[in-house]
Amino acid sequence: MAALGWLTPRRRSATARSVLAGEAAAEAARKSSQEPAATGTDTSGAPGESTEEATPEPEFPVAGDSLAAAFFDLDNTVMQGAAIFHFGRGLYKRKFFQRRELARFAWQQAWFRLAGVEDPDHMQDARESALSIVKGHRVSELMSIGEEIYDEYMADRIWPGTRALAQAHLDAGQKVWLVTAAPVETATIIARRLGLTGALGTVAESMDGVYTGRLVGEPLHGPAKAEAVRALAAAEGLDLTRCAAYSDSHNDIPMLSLVGHPYAINPDAKLARYAREREWRLRDYRTGRKAAKVGIPAAAGVGALAGGTAAAVALHRRRH
Repeated sequence: MAALGWLTPRRRSATARSVLAGEAAAEAARKSSQEPAATGTDTSGAPGESTEEATPEPEFPVAGDSLAAAFFDLDNTVMQGAAIFHFGRGLYKRKFFQRRELARFAWQQAWFRLAGVEDPDHMQDARESALSIVKGHRVSELMSIGEEIYDEYMADRIWPGTRALAQAHLDAGQKVWLVTAAPVETATIIARRLGLTGALGTVAESMDGVYTGRLVGEPLHGPAKAEAVRALAAAEGLDLTRCAAYSDSHNDIPMLSLVGHPYAINPDAKLARYAREREWRLRDYRTGRKAAKVGIPAAAGVGALAGGTAAAVALHRRRH
Protein backbone atom coordinates (compact mmCIF):
# COMPACT_ATOMS: atom_id res chain seq x y z
CA MET A 1 0.00 0.00 0.00
CA ALA A 2 3.02 2.33 0.31
CA ALA A 3 2.80 3.08 -3.40
CA LEU A 4 -0.61 4.69 -2.84
CA GLY A 5 0.69 7.30 -0.42
CA TRP A 6 0.52 10.16 -2.94
CA LEU A 7 -3.22 9.75 -3.37
CA THR A 8 -5.83 11.64 -1.34
CA PRO A 9 -7.40 9.53 1.47
CA ARG A 10 -10.62 9.15 -0.55
CA ARG A 11 -8.83 8.10 -3.74
CA ARG A 12 -6.52 5.84 -1.76
CA SER A 13 -9.52 4.15 -0.14
CA ALA A 14 -11.24 3.64 -3.49
CA THR A 15 -8.09 2.19 -5.03
CA ALA A 16 -7.58 -0.13 -2.09
CA ARG A 17 -11.18 -1.39 -2.44
CA SER A 18 -10.62 -2.02 -6.15
CA VAL A 19 -7.50 -4.03 -5.39
CA LEU A 20 -9.31 -6.01 -2.69
CA ALA A 21 -12.28 -6.67 -4.98
CA GLY A 22 -9.97 -7.76 -7.78
CA GLU A 23 -7.96 -10.10 -5.57
CA ALA A 24 -11.13 -11.61 -4.09
CA ALA A 25 -12.57 -12.15 -7.57
CA ALA A 26 -9.36 -13.81 -8.76
CA GLU A 27 -9.31 -16.13 -5.75
CA ALA A 28 -12.97 -17.07 -6.25
CA ALA A 29 -12.43 -17.62 -9.97
CA ARG A 30 -9.49 -19.96 -9.48
CA LYS A 31 -11.39 -21.91 -6.85
CA SER A 32 -14.53 -22.30 -8.96
CA SER A 33 -12.58 -23.27 -12.08
CA GLN A 34 -11.15 -26.25 -10.22
CA GLU A 35 -14.61 -27.56 -9.27
CA PRO A 36 -16.44 -30.01 -11.57
CA ALA A 37 -19.10 -28.43 -13.74
CA ALA A 38 -22.62 -28.87 -12.42
CA THR A 39 -24.09 -29.24 -15.90
CA GLY A 40 -23.01 -29.96 -19.44
CA THR A 41 -21.89 -27.34 -21.92
CA ASP A 42 -24.75 -25.40 -23.47
CA THR A 43 -24.54 -25.51 -27.25
CA SER A 44 -27.47 -23.22 -28.01
CA GLY A 45 -27.07 -19.73 -29.46
CA ALA A 46 -29.16 -16.63 -29.98
CA PRO A 47 -32.23 -17.19 -32.16
CA GLY A 48 -31.80 -16.59 -35.86
CA GLU A 49 -28.00 -16.53 -35.82
CA SER A 50 -25.34 -19.09 -36.62
CA THR A 51 -21.82 -19.13 -35.28
CA GLU A 52 -20.36 -19.57 -38.78
CA GLU A 53 -22.13 -16.50 -40.18
CA ALA A 54 -21.61 -14.26 -37.17
CA THR A 55 -17.82 -13.95 -37.25
CA PRO A 56 -14.94 -14.61 -39.64
CA GLU A 57 -12.19 -17.04 -38.75
CA PRO A 58 -10.17 -15.14 -36.13
CA GLU A 59 -6.51 -14.32 -36.85
CA PHE A 60 -5.83 -14.72 -33.16
CA PRO A 61 -5.20 -16.66 -30.88
CA VAL A 62 -1.92 -18.47 -31.36
CA ALA A 63 -2.34 -22.18 -30.75
CA GLY A 64 -0.20 -23.70 -28.02
CA ASP A 65 0.63 -20.41 -26.29
CA SER A 66 0.34 -21.47 -22.65
CA LEU A 67 1.20 -17.99 -21.39
CA ALA A 68 -1.89 -16.49 -23.03
CA ALA A 69 -5.55 -16.43 -21.93
CA ALA A 70 -8.70 -14.52 -22.84
CA PHE A 71 -10.91 -12.31 -20.67
CA PHE A 72 -14.48 -11.57 -21.76
CA ASP A 73 -16.84 -8.97 -20.34
CA LEU A 74 -20.33 -10.47 -20.00
CA ASP A 75 -23.15 -7.96 -20.51
CA ASN A 76 -23.70 -7.04 -24.18
CA THR A 77 -20.37 -8.69 -25.02
CA VAL A 78 -21.11 -12.38 -24.48
CA MET A 79 -24.79 -12.02 -23.61
CA GLN A 80 -27.49 -9.78 -25.03
CA GLY A 81 -28.54 -7.44 -22.25
CA ALA A 82 -27.46 -7.56 -18.61
CA ALA A 83 -27.16 -10.85 -16.74
CA ILE A 84 -28.34 -9.22 -13.52
CA PHE A 85 -31.52 -8.05 -15.28
CA HIS A 86 -32.32 -11.61 -16.33
CA PHE A 87 -31.44 -12.86 -12.87
CA GLY A 88 -33.76 -10.25 -11.36
CA ARG A 89 -36.59 -11.44 -13.60
CA GLY A 90 -36.09 -14.97 -12.34
CA LEU A 91 -36.05 -13.92 -8.70
CA TYR A 92 -39.17 -11.82 -9.14
CA LYS A 93 -40.95 -14.76 -10.76
CA ARG A 94 -40.09 -16.82 -7.67
CA LYS A 95 -41.41 -14.09 -5.36
CA PHE A 96 -37.95 -13.68 -3.89
CA PHE A 97 -38.53 -10.01 -3.09
CA GLN A 98 -41.15 -8.25 -1.02
CA ARG A 99 -43.18 -5.45 -2.63
CA ARG A 100 -41.69 -2.95 -0.17
CA GLU A 101 -38.17 -3.81 -1.35
CA LEU A 102 -39.18 -3.52 -4.98
CA ALA A 103 -40.48 0.00 -4.40
CA ARG A 104 -37.18 1.04 -2.79
CA PHE A 105 -35.18 -0.44 -5.66
CA ALA A 106 -37.32 1.35 -8.24
CA TRP A 107 -36.67 4.67 -6.48
CA GLN A 108 -32.92 4.06 -6.40
CA GLN A 109 -32.85 3.12 -10.08
CA ALA A 110 -34.75 6.31 -10.94
CA TRP A 111 -32.20 8.39 -9.01
CA PHE A 112 -29.26 6.96 -10.94
CA ARG A 113 -31.01 7.59 -14.25
CA LEU A 114 -32.10 11.15 -13.50
CA ALA A 115 -29.01 12.35 -11.65
CA GLY A 116 -26.54 10.88 -14.11
CA VAL A 117 -23.77 11.02 -11.51
CA GLU A 118 -22.21 8.52 -9.16
CA ASP A 119 -23.26 10.03 -5.85
CA PRO A 120 -21.37 8.08 -3.13
CA ASP A 121 -24.25 8.13 -0.63
CA HIS A 122 -26.79 6.80 -3.13
CA MET A 123 -24.35 4.21 -4.43
CA GLN A 124 -23.76 2.96 -0.91
CA ASP A 125 -27.51 2.88 -0.21
CA ALA A 126 -28.16 0.87 -3.38
CA ARG A 127 -25.47 -1.66 -2.57
CA GLU A 128 -26.66 -2.10 0.99
CA SER A 129 -30.27 -2.53 -0.14
CA ALA A 130 -29.40 -5.23 -2.66
CA LEU A 131 -27.10 -7.02 -0.25
CA SER A 132 -29.78 -7.00 2.44
CA ILE A 133 -31.89 -9.23 0.20
CA VAL A 134 -29.36 -12.04 0.02
CA LYS A 135 -28.28 -11.66 3.64
CA GLY A 136 -29.09 -14.83 5.53
CA HIS A 137 -29.67 -16.90 2.39
CA ARG A 138 -27.41 -19.82 1.62
CA VAL A 139 -25.00 -19.56 -1.30
CA SER A 140 -26.17 -22.99 -2.47
CA GLU A 141 -29.76 -21.71 -2.68
CA LEU A 142 -28.81 -18.84 -4.99
CA MET A 143 -26.66 -21.15 -7.09
CA SER A 144 -29.55 -23.59 -7.55
CA ILE A 145 -31.92 -20.79 -8.53
CA GLY A 146 -29.29 -19.38 -10.86
CA GLU A 147 -29.07 -22.66 -12.77
CA GLU A 148 -32.81 -22.53 -13.41
CA ILE A 149 -32.75 -18.87 -14.39
CA TYR A 150 -29.98 -19.51 -16.91
CA ASP A 151 -32.19 -22.03 -18.71
CA GLU A 152 -35.21 -19.74 -18.58
CA TYR A 153 -33.78 -16.38 -19.58
CA MET A 154 -30.11 -16.52 -20.58
CA ALA A 155 -29.36 -19.56 -22.72
CA ASP A 156 -30.85 -18.13 -25.90
CA ARG A 157 -29.27 -14.68 -25.43
CA ILE A 158 -25.64 -15.62 -26.03
CA TRP A 159 -24.01 -13.85 -28.98
CA PRO A 160 -22.82 -16.65 -31.30
CA GLY A 161 -20.09 -14.44 -32.73
CA THR A 162 -18.52 -13.72 -29.36
CA ARG A 163 -18.92 -17.34 -28.40
CA ALA A 164 -16.99 -18.35 -31.51
CA LEU A 165 -14.14 -16.09 -30.43
CA ALA A 166 -14.10 -17.66 -26.98
CA GLN A 167 -14.14 -21.13 -28.51
CA ALA A 168 -11.17 -20.21 -30.68
CA HIS A 169 -9.15 -19.54 -27.53
CA LEU A 170 -10.28 -22.80 -25.99
CA ASP A 171 -9.42 -24.70 -29.17
CA ALA A 172 -5.96 -23.11 -29.04
CA GLY A 173 -5.50 -24.61 -25.57
CA GLN A 174 -5.97 -21.36 -23.68
CA LYS A 175 -8.09 -20.57 -20.63
CA VAL A 176 -11.08 -18.27 -21.05
CA TRP A 177 -12.58 -16.23 -18.21
CA LEU A 178 -15.68 -14.07 -17.89
CA VAL A 179 -15.04 -10.76 -16.11
CA THR A 180 -18.17 -9.01 -14.84
CA ALA A 181 -19.72 -6.86 -12.13
CA ALA A 182 -22.46 -9.47 -11.81
CA PRO A 183 -22.30 -11.69 -8.71
CA VAL A 184 -19.56 -14.28 -9.05
CA GLU A 185 -22.07 -17.09 -8.48
CA THR A 186 -24.17 -16.00 -11.49
CA ALA A 187 -21.07 -15.48 -13.63
CA THR A 188 -19.70 -18.91 -12.69
CA ILE A 189 -22.92 -20.62 -13.77
CA ILE A 190 -22.80 -18.89 -17.16
CA ALA A 191 -19.12 -19.74 -17.63
CA ARG A 192 -19.77 -23.41 -16.86
CA ARG A 193 -22.73 -23.61 -19.22
CA LEU A 194 -20.61 -22.14 -22.01
CA GLY A 195 -17.73 -24.50 -21.33
CA LEU A 196 -15.38 -21.68 -20.29
CA THR A 197 -12.67 -21.92 -17.66
CA GLY A 198 -14.31 -19.79 -15.00
CA ALA A 199 -15.45 -16.30 -14.04
CA LEU A 200 -14.31 -13.20 -12.20
CA GLY A 201 -17.28 -11.44 -10.57
CA THR A 202 -18.36 -9.34 -7.63
CA VAL A 203 -17.79 -11.27 -4.41
CA ALA A 204 -20.37 -11.06 -1.64
CA GLU A 205 -19.05 -12.16 1.74
CA SER A 206 -20.35 -15.43 3.16
CA MET A 207 -19.68 -17.33 6.37
CA ASP A 208 -20.40 -21.05 6.65
CA GLY A 209 -22.15 -20.89 3.29
CA VAL A 210 -24.50 -18.05 4.29
CA TYR A 211 -24.37 -14.49 2.92
CA THR A 212 -23.47 -11.87 5.53
CA GLY A 213 -24.85 -8.91 3.58
CA ARG A 214 -21.41 -7.39 2.96
CA LEU A 215 -19.17 -7.14 -0.09
CA VAL A 216 -15.52 -8.09 -0.27
CA GLY A 217 -14.00 -4.83 -1.48
CA GLU A 218 -16.39 -3.27 -3.98
CA PRO A 219 -18.33 -4.25 -7.13
CA LEU A 220 -16.08 -5.62 -9.86
CA HIS A 221 -16.42 -2.66 -12.19
CA GLY A 222 -14.00 -0.46 -14.10
CA PRO A 223 -10.59 -0.39 -12.37
CA ALA A 224 -11.57 -3.34 -10.16
CA LYS A 225 -11.91 -5.52 -13.27
CA ALA A 226 -8.39 -4.61 -14.29
CA GLU A 227 -7.14 -5.47 -10.80
CA ALA A 228 -8.90 -8.84 -10.97
CA VAL A 229 -7.35 -9.68 -14.33
CA ARG A 230 -3.92 -8.58 -13.10
CA ALA A 231 -4.24 -10.71 -9.95
CA LEU A 232 -5.46 -13.76 -11.85
CA ALA A 233 -2.70 -13.43 -14.45
CA ALA A 234 -0.08 -13.31 -11.71
CA ALA A 235 -1.54 -16.38 -10.00
CA GLU A 236 -1.78 -18.30 -13.28
CA GLY A 237 1.65 -17.26 -14.57
CA LEU A 238 0.24 -15.50 -17.64
CA ASP A 239 1.92 -12.90 -19.83
CA LEU A 240 -0.66 -10.14 -20.25
CA THR A 241 1.00 -8.86 -23.40
CA ARG A 242 0.05 -12.18 -25.01
CA CYS A 243 -3.50 -12.22 -23.60
CA ALA A 244 -6.74 -10.92 -25.13
CA ALA A 245 -9.65 -9.01 -23.61
CA TYR A 246 -13.11 -8.33 -25.05
CA SER A 247 -15.72 -5.76 -24.00
CA ASP A 248 -18.53 -3.52 -25.26
CA SER A 249 -18.08 -0.72 -22.71
CA HIS A 250 -15.73 2.23 -22.31
CA ASN A 251 -15.84 1.47 -18.59
CA ASP A 252 -13.65 -1.54 -19.34
CA ILE A 253 -10.86 0.44 -20.99
CA PRO A 254 -8.63 -0.23 -17.92
CA MET A 255 -9.02 -3.98 -18.48
CA LEU A 256 -8.65 -3.76 -22.25
CA SER A 257 -5.52 -1.65 -21.89
CA LEU A 258 -3.83 -4.33 -19.77
CA VAL A 259 -3.56 -6.88 -22.56
CA GLY A 260 -1.70 -7.09 -25.83
CA HIS A 261 -4.82 -8.01 -27.83
CA PRO A 262 -7.81 -5.81 -26.91
CA TYR A 263 -11.10 -6.22 -28.79
CA ALA A 264 -14.12 -3.91 -28.80
CA ILE A 265 -17.25 -6.09 -29.14
CA ASN A 266 -20.61 -4.40 -29.90
CA PRO A 267 -18.94 -1.22 -28.60
CA ASP A 268 -20.63 1.83 -27.17
CA ALA A 269 -19.79 5.14 -28.83
CA LYS A 270 -16.96 6.07 -26.44
CA LEU A 271 -15.27 2.70 -26.71
CA ALA A 272 -15.66 2.59 -30.50
CA ARG A 273 -13.95 5.97 -30.81
CA TYR A 274 -11.21 5.02 -28.34
CA ALA A 275 -10.61 1.70 -30.09
CA ARG A 276 -10.38 3.24 -33.57
CA GLU A 277 -7.88 5.83 -32.37
CA ARG A 278 -5.65 3.00 -31.11
CA GLU A 279 -6.38 0.60 -33.97
CA TRP A 280 -7.89 -2.02 -31.71
CA ARG A 281 -9.91 -4.75 -33.36
CA LEU A 282 -13.66 -4.26 -33.44
CA ARG A 283 -16.47 -6.77 -33.84
CA ASP A 284 -20.18 -5.92 -33.98
CA TYR A 285 -22.71 -8.75 -33.92
CA ARG A 286 -25.78 -6.54 -33.69
CA THR A 287 -28.03 -6.36 -36.74
CA GLY A 288 -29.88 -3.36 -38.13
CA ARG A 289 -29.99 -0.43 -35.77
CA LYS A 290 -27.84 -0.57 -32.66
CA ALA A 291 -29.31 -3.10 -30.26
CA ALA A 292 -30.99 -1.52 -27.26
CA LYS A 293 -29.18 -2.21 -24.02
CA VAL A 294 -30.78 -2.79 -20.67
CA GLY A 295 -30.07 0.44 -18.82
CA ILE A 296 -28.38 -0.52 -15.58
CA PRO A 297 -25.92 2.13 -14.39
CA ALA A 298 -22.50 0.85 -13.54
CA ALA A 299 -22.47 3.11 -10.51
CA ALA A 300 -24.90 0.82 -8.75
CA GLY A 301 -22.50 -2.13 -8.77
CA VAL A 302 -24.20 -4.95 -6.93
CA GLY A 303 -27.03 -2.47 -6.53
CA ALA A 304 -27.65 -3.13 -10.23
CA LEU A 305 -29.66 -6.05 -8.93
CA ALA A 306 -32.09 -3.39 -7.75
CA GLY A 307 -32.33 -1.83 -11.19
CA GLY A 308 -32.63 -5.20 -12.86
CA THR A 309 -35.44 -6.20 -10.57
CA ALA A 310 -37.28 -2.92 -11.05
CA ALA A 311 -36.96 -3.31 -14.82
CA ALA A 312 -38.20 -6.87 -14.57
CA VAL A 313 -41.29 -5.73 -12.68
CA ALA A 314 -42.02 -3.08 -15.31
CA LEU A 315 -41.63 -5.66 -18.08
CA HIS A 316 -43.91 -8.09 -16.25
CA ARG A 317 -46.60 -5.44 -15.85
CA ARG A 318 -46.50 -4.45 -19.53
CA ARG A 319 -46.97 -8.05 -20.59
CA HIS A 320 -49.88 -8.85 -18.25
